[in-house]
Amino acid sequence: MGLRARRSRITAALSKAVLPVLSGSAIAALTLISTPGAAQALVPYVYVPRPQELEGAGLGIAQAASRLLRLGQAADAARLAALTVQLLPQDPRGWLLLAEAQLRSNQLKPAAVSLARAKQLDPRNAGIWFAEGSLALRNSNPQQAVSLLQEGLKLDNRNAGAFFDLGNAHLLLGNPRAALGDFERAASLRQGFWEAINNQALVLFEQGDRNAAINRWRAVLKIKPDAAEPTLALAAGLYAQGPQQRQEALQLASRALDADPNYVLESYQKEQLWGAQLRTVTQKLLSLQELKATVERAHANASPEGSPEEDL
Repeated sequence: MGLRARRSRITAALSKAVLPVLSGSAIAALTLISTPGAAQALVPYVYVPRPQELEGAGLGIAQAASRLLRLGQAADAARLAALTVQLLPQDPRGWLLLAEAQLRSNQLKPAAVSLARAKQLDPRNAGIWFAEGSLALRNSNPQQAVSLLQEGLKLDNRNAGAFFDLGNAHLLLGNPRAALGDFERAASLRQGFWEAINNQALVLFEQGDRNAAINRWRAVLKIKPDAAEPTLALAAGLYAQGPQQRQEALQLASRALDADPNYVLESYQKEQLWGAQLRTVTQKLLSLQELKATVERAHANASPEGSPEEDL
């Protein structure tokens, strides 16, 4: 479970900020701000909104941007959030919202700038440190991610998502023992955190503890029966156990590739932090004659730029 499947961590920090409903005076202020021609030539003065009205307008725009984010309209949300930080440049919530929208619309460099500004305004907000850590991971900088996430965990040591990201960073840095501890901690903090249990299995399989890995993948499928990654990983693990597990392995592999054909690609498996041993066993499994039609169909439908599990 690697970079594509990881959620942004900014939302948790943003959710702590309650955005009030836009008041009537704020609507008036927003109308004047967004409509330059509102003051006609017959009126010999320009109305300047009071600070309270500007604040209300800014929060109202932030609320609208947040709604757009929930609807998946990240680019539009980013434009509204940019107006929010113009109206409320000293409010870290607006910068967090802007960063979230920029991340979701793949504006990574502007997102980094927005997060840095939010951290200047609220350096003890653990969520900002976690978001920067996630962004560092997305930018293929796991060492920086470790530093940022660990600083955030000094402020909030019960954040399951941060421990999950920290485990991914340690795995990328070639430190599987630390990664396993991080994934175990993440799973202990959030009930049903199947991604963290899945990643425990990835580490255990590479360490040679295949029975423990299989047990964890089975546990994952009790939580998330339709998850493609642990289904295929379990299939590979069972196949490696010997011919007595072959039939179940074939059934699971077929089901997994029908759910997400991207996992037919070894490059995609590697991106999800699958180790060399698991990838090798999986390729042997997928080369079986019984899976030929399923594998061919998966290759035809694979599109590694996106995956059904990306929004998990």
